[in-house]
Amino acid sequence: MTHTPVKLTFEQYLEYEDSTDKRYELCDGELVEVPPESKRNIWMSLWLMYELVQLVNRRLVLPTNCCELQVQGKTQNRFPDLVVIREEHFIQPEKRCTITLDMPPPRLVVEIVSPYRNQRDDNYKRDYIEKQQQYEERGIPEYWIVDPQAQLVTVLVLVNGKYQATEFSGNQRIVSRTFPELELTAKQVLEAR
Repeated sequence: MTHTPVKLTFEQYLEYEDSTDKRYELCDGELVEVPPESKRNIWMSLWLMYELVQLVNRRLVLPTNCCELQVQGKTQNRFPDLVVIREEHFIQPEKRCTITLDMPPPRLVVEIVSPYRNQRDDNYKRDYIEKQQQYEERGIPEYWIVDPQAQLVTVLVLVNGKYQATEFSGNQRIVSRTFPELELTAKQVLEAR
């Protein structure tokens, strides 16, 4: 954790610049460096981006490190592996690609789970519990958890303010409410070829 002499507000965080390429999450007012993504996670998010741009304006599909979301909770921002934003996110002038709480939520967020030892592991809890709760509270209509280790794609759809999850594996076709015309199986996404 980077020690800051005072706790930063989210607005101060947005202005923070340390002249490096480091990414930070704001956690209880402190900067926490986000480690670089693995090659596997980057490739999977890029592969899925290539598939989604066939269904939506390519400017709206942003892969790893290209967009951050302001969320509520101990950690106040997240860098999803893939985000499908809305046209109105381009209208608001901003110094960086941050979707703040006063903006509509993105249409879709995808997280690719990093390797974990068990369900108590931080990587597992971050995507399956913490982010799921934050994205649900943020009102993101669809959240995918792509888990190469469990060989599952979990699609969470917001219904009456709560996520309902459906798991897909093997040759099951992924059903997306946001992209009903999507013709991908869980296996295709998990193999990303």
